[in-house]
Amino acid sequence: MRNEDYMEIALHLAREAGQSGEVPVGAVLVKEGHIIAKAANAKETNTDATAHAELLALQMAARKLQTWNLRDLIMYVTLEPCVMCAGAMVNARLGKLIYGTKDKKAGAAGSVFDVARCPALNHQIQVESGVLEKECSELLSKFFINLRRDGRVGRRRSTRNRVGG
Repeated sequence: MRNEDYMEIALHLAREAGQSGEVPVGAVLVKEGHIIAKAANAKETNTDATAHAELLALQMAARKLQTWNLRDLIMYVTLEPCVMCAGAMVNARLGKLIYGTKDKKAGAAGSVFDVARCPALNHQIQVESGVLEKECSELLSKFFINLRRDGRVGRRRSTRNRVGG
């Protein structure tokens, strides 16, 4: 399979996440041409700020391969990883990261920060960007346009249902 084929799988996962109310991001981990793990954002579903597609996929791959060291794997993700995810990739010794579109507000693989290739860290990740960039970017743009249109962005949830609130 080609890079575009794996990114299409990540896009499919991202679309499903978006339909569930999650920010539409999908991630696929590949080793020697075989998909080892795949995940989509699940922050809202899991009520967990760390339930990013990249972290979930890294966790699945580590369990499946029974090792935290993922140096032989390539991650395909629709959006440039944030600092948290890029840091986890460095700690997991990920071999290569291929992402679709840049995150100009929080990207940590070259856009805002470059955690993935920081020479001060004990591991650097090969990074490639722009695979199906248009499709990845459009999916995210449409999601956020719809959120704004529906009035769900910037509106705080009621504090009545919160613990201690």
